[in-house]
Amino acid sequence: MSEDAAAPPFDTGTPHQARVWNYFVGGKDHYPADQEFAEKILEVYPDFGEVPRLSRAFLGRAVRHLAGEEGIRQFLDIGTGLPTHDNTHEVAQRIAPESKIVYVDNDPLVLVHARALLTSTPEGVCAYIDADARRPETILRQAAETLDFTEPVGLMLLGVLGTVRDDGEAAAILRDLLDALPSGSFLVLEDGTRTVRPEAAAKAEEVRDDGGYDYELRTPERIARFFDGLDLLEPGVVSVSRWRPEPTPFGGEPAEVDAFCGVARKP
Repeated sequence: MSEDAAAPPFDTGTPHQARVWNYFVGGKDHYPADQEFAEKILEVYPDFGEVPRLSRAFLGRAVRHLAGEEGIRQFLDIGTGLPTHDNTHEVAQRIAPESKIVYVDNDPLVLVHARALLTSTPEGVCAYIDADARRPETILRQAAETLDFTEPVGLMLLGVLGTVRDDGEAAAILRDLLDALPSGSFLVLEDGTRTVRPEAAAKAEEVRDDGGYDYELRTPERIARFFDGLDLLEPGVVSVSRWRPEPTPFGGEPAEVDAFCGVARKP
């Protein structure tokens, strides 16, 4: 895909979801407005900073499983966000340098940073699509320039379907994407909840609404329905902290956070 001749301007004085998330995960691609907004969320939900950090760790474990145990060599990552550490292609190409990754986002700042920083191994490919998740046909048409849809694909949707308020619309988008992928493909999905700390999450949601965010916090049961018809891997739909966590010397299950996830195979 060719780069845009000129990226649209972006407003650094208004908090932006990708930059706020970047602040939470310790990145450097944010501005004072983003930091101020993030701090407002932390005032009402002090533990919220764990959600982006643990979601990013889940992404790494899921990609390592798909590339290492399932032999997946193609990934379609929708809702890329600003590059930080252990991005999808870095994790996958560490295991299989020939892996192909297509990143999708509709934010000009994300795409500028992605094109500059998300560089592939010589054996593999990284491509970038400027498209909205609500336009699966556009995503699939452009992704087919890089990915072979006769071979299994890892479809990554982390923190994306929450931007689609209606469950039916979100399920339809997901169905259109999965219908284009062959048997043996995988869905990696994560979204926010207000189940673990309901009162704090509700207050954080008010802060987001005041800031212009439009994000649906679903229950784990509603998130689980997105996996209908797929073969859900163990341990099922769980908090991102509890999806196959790395062993620690302290033992016991990690504490849950308000983001739930799952990984499933298309039969």
